[in-house]
Amino acid sequence: MRRNHSNSGNYRNPCLTMHQPWASLLVYGIKRVEGRSWPAPITGRLWIHAASKVPDESTIKAMEYFYREIYALNGVTDIQFPQHYPVSRLLGCVEVVGCLTRDELACWEMVPEGVRLEAQTDYCWLCERPQKLLIPFEMRGYQGVYNLERKIYDAAVRGLSPVNSPLPVKFPLPDPRDPFCLKPGSISALTPQSKATEVDKSSSISLAIAGAQAAATQFSKKDQNSHSTTARNNAPDTMNADNEDTHIARSYNLRSGGRSMENDNISSTELDRKFDDSTLPSYREKKSSSNYSEGSRRQTRSTGVEADLRQYPQAPSKIFAAALKSLKQ
Repeated sequence: MRRNHSNSGNYRNPCLTMHQPWASLLVYGIKRVEGRSWPAPITGRLWIHAASKVPDESTIKAMEYFYREIYALNGVTDIQFPQHYPVSRLLGCVEVVGCLTRDELACWEMVPEGVRLEAQTDYCWLCERPQKLLIPFEMRGYQGVYNLERKIYDAAVRGLSPVNSPLPVKFPLPDPRDPFCLKPGSISALTPQSKATEVDKSSSISLAIAGAQAAATQFSKKDQNSHSTTARNNAPDTMNADNEDTHIARSYNLRSGGRSMENDNISSTELDRKFDDSTLPSYREKKSSSNYSEGSRRQTRSTGVEADLRQYPQAPSKIFAAALKSLKQ
């Protein structure tokens, strides 16, 4: 049986419940850093479970746009996003190889630029070797990091399949002799003069970051309105879905971390246009079709976007309007 090394607690087969779409993006190897407000209590295999909240289409589009933009910085333009984002399911697992603070990861020049831009929360859990379950199966989530029931683990470990990540990352160890040396403070001591990746204020990457932050804000606001205080590991199975979602919300309070992304010249029209052109699938299909003449394509551009906005009415108004507001603050 695989052993997990724990810094605290008694974890045999640790599992973490996450909101969608973040859970699937991690298991598919697209998301390489799991952001939390607390340091990782384990290294080794971590099972990923999707919480019960069904994600808004606007949230999915905002996060896919974010990852499409940061991967493009490293020359990766073909990303196969999940076709579905199931909830209340065990999805797969990743290997947590260490944990760094936001500032450390943002300044770590030994990892790709896109990975550094994933540093948006207090603590960054570094994840490698994702595997997904061929058939995700239903189970109930718990608070914090908890142990999978033995019968669930026995069934899940037989159904794992390796994932072909768009850009697999191997996080280099500060001390090759110590496999557990990637911890807060280990990188800043080696590179005290390094600076965080600069974001061009006028580029689409700043819009993508703002959109991702706005998507996560919905959870942090819910958490601020909650009366719950301290999370308990191994909560009872009777925990209701609202408490589950509220606790998980603490992990998605994305902040800019001091990076300036102000751009008063960005209009809401430009923001909606970037979102529509980059993410809405039916518009991309119409745009790439060779069956239309140049004049027909112009007409299709208008009608296609209007149809997509009717299909996803919350996309620009909910997520990217919030992103625009954050950029102008």
